Amino acid sequence: MTFVLAIDQGTTSSRAILFDQDMKICGISQKEFTQHFPNSGWVEHNAFDLLNTTLETCRNVISDVGINPSEIAAIGITNQRETTIIWDKSTGQPIHNAIVWQDRRTSEMCETLRAGNHEDM
Repeated sequence: MTFVLAIDQGTTSSRAILFDQDMKICGISQKEFTQHFPNSGWVEHNAFDLLNTTLETCRNVISDVGINPSEIAAIGITNQRETTIIWDKSTGQPIHNAIVWQDRRTSEMCETLRAGNHEDM
C-alpha cells in the first residue's frame, strides 16, 4: 500500500497527516510551538522550533500508523504565508528568529509606500 504525507507547518503548530491510497486519513500528529512577541506588534518564531516540530510530527505519524517511510509515494507541504527565515549559507544556522506573517514592524514603511501610490510593489 502507498501513502501520501501532508505537512502543515502553521502559525501556532506543525501537523502531519497520513492518507492511504483512497485518501482516507490514517493518522494525524500535531505539535504546538511558542510564539515570541519581543515588542508590540512583533511576532517571531524560533526557526528550529518550526523545523523540529515538523520533523517530530512526521516521525510520530509514520510510527503511529506503523508504516515504512518508503511506502510514502508523495508529500504535500503547506506553510504559514509570508513568514521569513534567513539562514546563514556557511553555517546552516538561522541569522534571526523567523519573522511571522502577522508581524507589524514594517507597517509604517508600507503606509508610506501606499501613500506614494506604490501599493503595487
